Amino acid sequence: MKLILTVIQDKDSNKLLNALVENNFRATKLASTGGFLKSGNTTFMIGTEDIRVEKALQIIKDNCQSRDQLVAPVSPMGGNADSYVPYPVEVEVGGATVFVLPVEQFKQF
Repeated sequence: MKLILTVIQDKDSNKLLNALVENNFRATKLASTGGFLKSGNTTFMIGTEDIRVEKALQIIKDNCQSRDQLVAPVSPMGGNADSYVPYPVEVEVGGATVFVLPVEQFKQF
């Protein structure tokens, strides 16, 4: 058995959740915050049998798209203002960060 931890952008969460349910995957959806852009993310915990991992990964890949977005940088509070850029910057956001971990035991009570 494996645990798939997937961090995605909030915009993709409903689409991914619907696709997982349609393919009989059970998932727990958690709100999370990214460290780089300090924006909202969604983290999914998906438990599945080893033979279904590739199917789950394909569903994640098909439903979580990266995109370019203009982001207003946070002003430095007490930090070094020399590196502060006062105008929006285009960055790539979205996609998915995925970890596949072995599960030693799984229990439901």
